[in-house]
Amino acid sequence: MRSPEARSRRRLWPVFVPLALVAAVGIVWSGFWYYAASAAEATMADWMAREARVGRIYTCSRQTLGGFPFRIEVRCIEPSVELRGAQPLAALKAGDLRVAAQIYEPTLLIGEFAGPLLVGMPGQQPEYRATWQLGQSSVRGMPNAPERVSVVFEQPRVQRLDSNSEINVMTAKHVELHGRMAPGSATDHPVIEVVLRAVSMMAPELHPAAAQPFDADITALLKGLRDVSPKPWPVRFRELQAQGGTIEITNARVQQGDVIAVSTGTLGLTPGGGLEGQLQVTVVGLDKALKAFDIDRVVSEGSIGVAIGRLDRIMPGLSQFARQNANSANIAASVAAMGRTGVLEGKPAVTVPLRFSDGRVMLGPFLVGKIAPLF
Repeated sequence: MRSPEARSRRRLWPVFVPLALVAAVGIVWSGFWYYAASAAEATMADWMAREARVGRIYTCSRQTLGGFPFRIEVRCIEPSVELRGAQPLAALKAGDLRVAAQIYEPTLLIGEFAGPLLVGMPGQQPEYRATWQLGQSSVRGMPNAPERVSVVFEQPRVQRLDSNSEINVMTAKHVELHGRMAPGSATDHPVIEVVLRAVSMMAPELHPAAAQPFDADITALLKGLRDVSPKPWPVRFRELQAQGGTIEITNARVQQGDVIAVSTGTLGLTPGGGLEGQLQVTVVGLDKALKAFDIDRVVSEGSIGVAIGRLDRIMPGLSQFARQNANSANIAASVAAMGRTGVLEGKPAVTVPLRFSDGRVMLGPFLVGKIAPLF
């Protein structure tokens, strides 16, 4: 017959064994987490070294690692980036950056960053300041084969800093930018899909027509890139031009008040970096759109205006009559006659060609804008 002590020990083992198993799992999991964290630090150091070799120097005033037990979180306090070429090109400095990955999904990185972001030349006063209410990013894939990158800002504002003033360059309620690699193309002539979405954006320095709020949803495909190795965008666009690559606008929708414009088409690049090609644009409210582009002044002061001025040689006062009738409504009727009528989102619309000639944007014979070279 067993003693009371033996019977007590037999009854306690079902309690101690699960506790021992939990402790063992905890020890193994802790070891796995620290191993994964060390691997993450090594990967980050390797990535920063690769970036430094192509002229992007990333630093933190202080860096911490945490997130135990189910994720790995890196916090970079006062992150800064210095862009270098043959000489320093720019310096960027933000307030705080946090990047986290779930330990069971290490190829998805979620980031959150705090402003302000200051941009300028190294060692000099900043030229631009960007602020936002919330800034987040996500990156999926491996460093040498990224699959998708997304950046989202709530209430972003970009200002140009003069000695005595702060000038708004861009404001919006919401902006998001997505980049996605076409499957299987990362290592051989990658095809990148880029999506830009903006709500209530204003960019008065881009064009006077953009001084009023507008919404945009634009999707484009970049075809003809050599690779996805880190490099400045001007270099990437120069390679795109050399390869005969294209920027295919698969869908672009812009709305400002009652004016809606939807376009598709393909653009290339000239040897000087200017956009070249044509888009088919369907517009609701064409006369209002032309008025926003100040088409009356364009006609009266541009090459067409010079031609109008020569009408006085035929009959004195004829040029004044022509200018009075060269208003946005009459010009819209002329442009509409070159296109075709239809319906867009249940509203009467006109489809017209929008031509790009070495960066100049032409609507029929009218110059409505000019885009700076991309490299």
